[in-house]
Amino acid sequence: MTDVDDTRARRNVTVLVLAQAILGAQLPMIFVVGGLAGGQLASNPCLATLPISFIVFGSMTTAPWLSPLMQRNGRQFGFFLGAFAGAVGAAVSAYGLYTSSFAILLMGSYLTGIYMSAQGFYRFAATDTASDAFRPKAISYVMAGGLLSAIVGPQLNKLVAEAFVIPFLGTYLAIIILNLVGMMLFLWLDLPKGSKSEPSTTPNASRTKLELLREPRILVAVICAMVSYSLMNLVMTSTPLAVVGCGFTTNNANDIVSAHVLAMFAPSFVTGHLIARFGVERIIGVGLLILTAAGIVALSGVTLGNFFVALVLLGFGWNFGFIGATTMLAGAHKPEERGAVQGLNDMIVFGMVTIASLASGGLMNCSGGTPVEGWNAVNFAMIPFLVLAGGSLVWLIRQPKVAT
Repeated sequence: MTDVDDTRARRNVTVLVLAQAILGAQLPMIFVVGGLAGGQLASNPCLATLPISFIVFGSMTTAPWLSPLMQRNGRQFGFFLGAFAGAVGAAVSAYGLYTSSFAILLMGSYLTGIYMSAQGFYRFAATDTASDAFRPKAISYVMAGGLLSAIVGPQLNKLVAEAFVIPFLGTYLAIIILNLVGMMLFLWLDLPKGSKSEPSTTPNASRTKLELLREPRILVAVICAMVSYSLMNLVMTSTPLAVVGCGFTTNNANDIVSAHVLAMFAPSFVTGHLIARFGVERIIGVGLLILTAAGIVALSGVTLGNFFVALVLLGFGWNFGFIGATTMLAGAHKPEERGAVQGLNDMIVFGMVTIASLASGGLMNCSGGTPVEGWNAVNFAMIPFLVLAGGSLVWLIRQPKVAT
C-alpha cells in the first residue's frame, strides 16, 4: 500500500498514546475501588464486583453499534462520545455513592462501559492510516500508552479515594475531570472521516457475521483475544478483594494493580517488533504460557510477593495474547468489513469478559469459607479457557497454508 503515509499514522499514534495514558487512567482507578464500593453498598457480598461487571457489560453492548457508527461518522466522533459517556458515568456513580444507592452505582458503571468500549477501538484506529509494516508497531505503541495510565491512575487514586467522608467518592469525581480534559486530545487526530458510501459500493464483498467467524484466522483471533482479556479481568477483578481479605491494605491493592497495569503495557514497546520477527502465532502462544504461569504463582501462596508476581505475569500474558490477537484480526479481513469485524470481535470479547467479571465476585466471595479458598477458586477457573485458546491456536497452525 504505497499510498499510506506513515508520517500521518505516527501523528495519530502519538495522540492515541496520550489518550490511552490520560483517559485510560480511569480504568485502573475504577477496577481498584469498584469491587470495594460494591461490597460497601450491595446487600449480598456475592454481588460486590457487579459494578465492574456492569462496566464490561456496557462495553459489550456498546461495541456492536459504536463500531459501525465510527465507520459512518469517523473514529473521532466515537472517541468524543466515549469520553463524554465516561464523564457522565463517573458523575452518576458518584451520585450513587452519595445516596448509598447500589442501583445508581450500577447505572453509572454501565455508562462507563461506553467509554471502555471506545477506548478498545484506539488500537484499531492506530492501523487506519498505517502501512502493513507499521501496523503491528502502531498497535503496540498505542497500547504502551497504558504505562502512564498504570502510574497515574492508582497513584491518583491514593490521593482522592479517601478525600471525602464517603469512601471512594473522590475517585469518581477525579474521573469526571480526566474525561473532560482528555477528550480534547481528539481534536488533533487526522483520521478518515467515515465511509458512508463504502458498503453500497461493494455490496457483494462483505461477508455475514457467521461467514466471518468461519474464517480460521478471524475465529482464532477472536478466541485468543477473548481468553486473554477474560482471564486478565477474572483475576484482576478479585485481586483487591483478595488482597484486603488476606489482611493487607487498600494501598497495597493500589500498588499491586499499578504493577499489574504497568506489566500489561510495558512490553508494548517491543511486542510489535517481536510479532514482526517471530510471527503472531508464536507471540500469542507465549502469552498463553505466561497466563498459565500467573495462575500457578497465585495458587502457590497469598503473600504480597505472590500477589505482585502473579499480577505482573498476568499483565505480561495479557499483552502478548491480546496484542497478538488484535494484530491477527487486523490482517484477516477486507477493508469494507472493518466495522463489522471489529464490532463483532469486541462484542464477543467483552461478552465473555462480562461473564468472567460476574463469575469473579461469586468465586471470590461465595465459593469457599475464606478469602484464600475464594482466591484459589478464581485461579483454578483459568484452566479450561487456557486449554480452549491453546487448542485453537494449535489447530490454526496445523491448517494448510492458503496462497494469497
